[in-house]
Amino acid sequence: MSDRHPIPVLMRLMLHLLVLLVVVAALLFGYTRWQTGRIEALYPPVGSFVELDGYRMHVVHEAAEGGDLPPIVFLHGASGNLRDQLTAFRQPLMGRAELLFVDRPGHGYSERGGPENAYPDGQARAVAAVMDKLGIERAIISAHSFGAAIAASFALQFPEKTAGLLFLAPATHAWPGGVAWYYGVARSSFTGAAFTSLVSLPVGMGRVASGTRCVFAPNPMPADYAEETAPALVLRPSAFRYNATDVANLNAYVKGASRQYPDIDAPTIIITGTRDDVVAPEIHSRGLERDIADAKLIRIANMGHKPDYVANDLAVAAIEVLAGMERDLDGLADAVEARVADDDEKC
Repeated sequence: MSDRHPIPVLMRLMLHLLVLLVVVAALLFGYTRWQTGRIEALYPPVGSFVELDGYRMHVVHEAAEGGDLPPIVFLHGASGNLRDQLTAFRQPLMGRAELLFVDRPGHGYSERGGPENAYPDGQARAVAAVMDKLGIERAIISAHSFGAAIAASFALQFPEKTAGLLFLAPATHAWPGGVAWYYGVARSSFTGAAFTSLVSLPVGMGRVASGTRCVFAPNPMPADYAEETAPALVLRPSAFRYNATDVANLNAYVKGASRQYPDIDAPTIIITGTRDDVVAPEIHSRGLERDIADAKLIRIANMGHKPDYVANDLAVAAIEVLAGMERDLDGLADAVEARVADDDEKC
């Protein structure tokens, strides 16, 4: 005898699909939690924590007795953490200056803090607060990529703390178009939590290596780069969402902020590559050269988005020049160009 109220076939299918989706979501959530713990175990904090107003910042702070350079503060780019600049600059500058490498708010092991830290000016104030806590009165600010927008904002808000500016493949001006779709999804109050808890890490794990190679292209990525700099830290749900928010907010922010760049009076050097496919040198680097009086722009043919590594010797020499030393930057730039002339790594 048949049921009095049979469940329609379509309803059964929908119920099965719902159960399947719940199971898949649970598996993805569990995988994300497991991989997040695994990533943090592989790449734990390497520095110390500085307590600010309601949140704390992760930094590596190294003092130097009798060094020949002023203090230097290093700001990493989007999707990064302090290990990136630490790996590039710690060794060549150790003992020469007081060094401060900062996990920007919400990145690496720094907590996010308030909503103001979703913008470069808020992050610049956080860096200034860390400097105050550590007794660093004035420093050269070296910034890569997204960090350059923070460095520019820092110089505008704290000219008395800014001894000089080194911009490496900077992102500082408005550009046509937008950003990748997943940044908008990840930052959204409606979809962000689900996307970063279920999707971004499983998908991102398979793309870390290729994405990092593309950042260096056409220049080769150092063999130990991923192991030393821990790019996978950005795939953790909160870090991914904060990074997405930073990137999604940047274009509108710099559209207004760049109008104030002519007020920057700190000595400034910009190093950029002609084959940077991450940011457009003609927009950002040329823009800084135009907007900041007496800024020196150094363009390296056939270099991509990582002058901090590919032209590390030139970047160190630029810091020395900002400190008042005599260095032949043009000659060093020619030597870098000769080194990378035949590079042709593909994404």
